[in-house]
Amino acid sequence: MDISKAIAELKKEEGFTENVGMVLVHNGVVRAWSRKDRSLVKKIEVTPDHDRVEAIRQRYEKSQGIFRIVVQANSGILEPGDDLLFIIVAGDIRENVKPVLSDILDEIKKEAISKKEMS
Repeated sequence: MDISKAIAELKKEEGFTENVGMVLVHNGVVRAWSRKDRSLVKKIEVTPDHDRVEAIRQRYEKSQGIFRIVVQANSGILEPGDDLLFIIVAGDIRENVKPVLSDILDEIKKEAISKKEMS
């Protein structure tokens, strides 16, 4: 995903200027080490459940003050430095936008993406 392009597209949507005062972005990348024990990771196999990701996205998009949420979960064999997960949350004020980004990120990672590390 080209973040700048995706945000530019959001800004073209009807109602953006009337409803958005903050856009937050998460760009998750593959680490070269395991969260479990910091051992070397050369590749990971990622399998997102795209239907589950979309259901989560739709639910959070109904949160107070949220105008739009865009999510892209990449799949396949990825290497350190590769983009893994993009989330864009556009909404009215930081008190509404910040917790939604945090909560949707945690739920997607926990409920909709599986990863297998390869050393």
